[in-house]
Amino acid sequence: MLKSKKVDNFCRIENPHDIEVLKRQIYHHLLTFQGRDPELAGSRDIYSALAYTLRDLLIENWIKTQRTNYRKRKKRIYYLSLEFLIGRSLGNGLINLGLYDEVDAALKSLGYDLDEIRDMEEDAALGNGGLGRLAACFMDSMATMGLPAYGYGIRYKFGIFYQRLLNGHQVESPDDWLRYGTPWEFQRPHHMFPVQFYGQVKHYEDKAGNKKVEWIDTEVVMAMACDYLVPGYGNNHVNNLRLWTAKASRELDLSFFNQGDYIAAVQSKVKSETLSKVLYPSDDIREGQELRLRQQYFLVAATLQDIVRRYTKKNKSFDKFSDKIAIQLNDTHPAIAIPELMRLLVDIEGLKWEKAWQICVNTFAFTNHTLMPEALETWPVETLGRVLPRHLEIIYDINHRFLKKVEVHFPGDGAMKKKLSLIDEGKVKRVRMAPLAIIGSHSINGVAELHSKLLRTRIFKEYYEIFPERFNNKTNGITQRRWLLKSNPGLAELITDTIGDAWITNLEHLRELEPFAEDSKFQKKWALAKKNRKVKLAKYISRVCGVNVDPESMFDVHVKRIHEYKRQLLNILHVINFYHWIVKNPGRKVVGRTVIFGGKAAPSYSKAKLIIRLINSVADVVNNDSRADGKLKVVFIPNYVVSVAEKIIPAADLSEQISTAGTEASGTGNMKLALNGALTIGTMDGANIEIREEVGEENIFIFGMTAEEVEQERKNPSRSPKDIYASNDEVRRTIDSIRNGFFNNGDKEEFRPLADSLMDPHDPYMHLKDFEDYLRCQEEVSRTYRDGKSWWRKSILNVARIGKFSTDRTIREYAEDIWGVKIEE
Repeated sequence: MLKSKKVDNFCRIENPHDIEVLKRQIYHHLLTFQGRDPELAGSRDIYSALAYTLRDLLIENWIKTQRTNYRKRKKRIYYLSLEFLIGRSLGNGLINLGLYDEVDAALKSLGYDLDEIRDMEEDAALGNGGLGRLAACFMDSMATMGLPAYGYGIRYKFGIFYQRLLNGHQVESPDDWLRYGTPWEFQRPHHMFPVQFYGQVKHYEDKAGNKKVEWIDTEVVMAMACDYLVPGYGNNHVNNLRLWTAKASRELDLSFFNQGDYIAAVQSKVKSETLSKVLYPSDDIREGQELRLRQQYFLVAATLQDIVRRYTKKNKSFDKFSDKIAIQLNDTHPAIAIPELMRLLVDIEGLKWEKAWQICVNTFAFTNHTLMPEALETWPVETLGRVLPRHLEIIYDINHRFLKKVEVHFPGDGAMKKKLSLIDEGKVKRVRMAPLAIIGSHSINGVAELHSKLLRTRIFKEYYEIFPERFNNKTNGITQRRWLLKSNPGLAELITDTIGDAWITNLEHLRELEPFAEDSKFQKKWALAKKNRKVKLAKYISRVCGVNVDPESMFDVHVKRIHEYKRQLLNILHVINFYHWIVKNPGRKVVGRTVIFGGKAAPSYSKAKLIIRLINSVADVVNNDSRADGKLKVVFIPNYVVSVAEKIIPAADLSEQISTAGTEASGTGNMKLALNGALTIGTMDGANIEIREEVGEENIFIFGMTAEEVEQERKNPSRSPKDIYASNDEVRRTIDSIRNGFFNNGDKEEFRPLADSLMDPHDPYMHLKDFEDYLRCQEEVSRTYRDGKSWWRKSILNVARIGKFSTDRTIREYAEDIWGVKIEE
């Protein structure tokens, strides 16, 4: 083994801030890594060469970081998530390494534009929405704060699908983000772990009379580690995100091969490696459900073997396991880790159940991300028992012991036992994964104050009564390095020129902007920074959507996953109503609006896809009606991913956060948009409540029912949608134009399901019951936008007071309150 105590002895880049050094390194990687003649190199070649240059710097700092972690015997944090919505790495790496300007200059001298080179990178879209993006922001903050942390996920070959629009319909195609390979990845074939499936469980006694359990006759898939390096900002600390890719236990089944059956010889290899091919296989068929379960276990089985390997390098027993290791479960997807750790400790390491369980509970912490009952994951007992037979036994053992505790708290209450049991004894028996995560973790947190309150009082009320000390809140955040410094350099430069750059690592310093909110000169500079981003987005919209929009209009932005509870349908109702008003009042002046939608609907979610179709149908009518020119445009930007978000969010004037109160756990899009100076129109839901507390109620537009009022309305309706329809001409005209085919060439059937759901007295998302107040609130938005001085004052104050919503603050709270890790200042 080659031994070197000094990283300085390795091949390294001397003085990376020297532009000539950077140019030589880019040429070096063109020649030696890619075999390209520099005179023939294109933009993609330059991108790869630049990425390899940065990777050299990152790996050097990563080795130093790992050696420090081992030397100091620090407690390590492991963040398990089925999603990591990383986006692109080049720009983020340049900023965190402090090399952005130097690389920009080096590329210019070579005849290349950095923005063009950055666009060569594929988005690593290994997630769908807030859950995966939060995980990526957490990784950035943990590195910036110098924490010894590891992210663990799956290296999906195909990320969330690529979305195209065909005649207004969403059309999905595979997102092969690895088709050109990726320079950011280190494959680690020496970190390969077996993962078992199926088989049977053998119970027996050894010679000493001890009861033993073996999981035998299993199918084995190998998990190979692929590392992506995550640099902290300006601190030379580099953590790694370890993603597992599936490999066959053998390249070929030689028994088939020798018989001449070549297809069968490779069939098992292909089947094994399917495990890590697709993010979110379709779960509306049994095969898709089973693949999803296997993916979840694949992640946790490989990860726990890796964690145990690292722990046992320096420890002979498991007595200090939970003192040295903290594992955070990002939602219920990795909850199968709890019975898996019990299996490793009891079956493999020979610990007694009670000791193993204590270690398990003290090691795991669980973050819940949903209030939607259908999103609280369950698995059919038959499926789980067939795929993971030993784990089902362990879950039954956990449940047996837990129900004894239920009996203590609720003596003689059989109904309560049935309600709280890990096994749902319905027509199809199912294992409840969220309760499993609660029982097996020492901390259960929600992600906004309202969300955490509803977990305690509604969703997990009885579990809270049994384990009150475990429940806590950790309001989500975002990383300002990506979502302001990288995404909006013009505004970031203005802020830094005004108050300095301390905000980059301590977002609370933005408070220092408050005295400038009334300054007319500063307001003009602020408005110009926004205008520049709107012009840039308008060019992108023209190129991608074929629609010309006016940067002087208000950019009204609604970008997020398409779902009924997020109420894109409510937004398009307002658009329809506004359009009808424009047509009816041709001579009246209005505040011009460009209403911008973006987001993906799950492939099997037909109603969400129909909402996309309606938005595009409305857009076709509005954008082609000369009466709406200069007053209203509607665009749906396809394939909303992180890099597209970085174009849209800095240009937004108005942020639509209009979910039904009591349905959104937190939201992080609301934070990103507010950080970039957009004003929020929203309900009292998720983190909107805390944003309102921070920025001031006069600087946010709130409408609609509260969560308590929504719950009361469900129990005792005050008005039905039919009553609202009958009593309000605007509502009636809006609904009728959807029903009568006005936006669909007279086709009265296509959008009927949407019109019917709006008129349904049991509409769970309360569209019409909030619609009238939404219209009122939108009128208030227009009046405020017309008064530019008032608008820009509110915009500046939104940014100045958004400091709470940094993932740096969130991670500090996790570290101190949950993981028991002290952050070194």
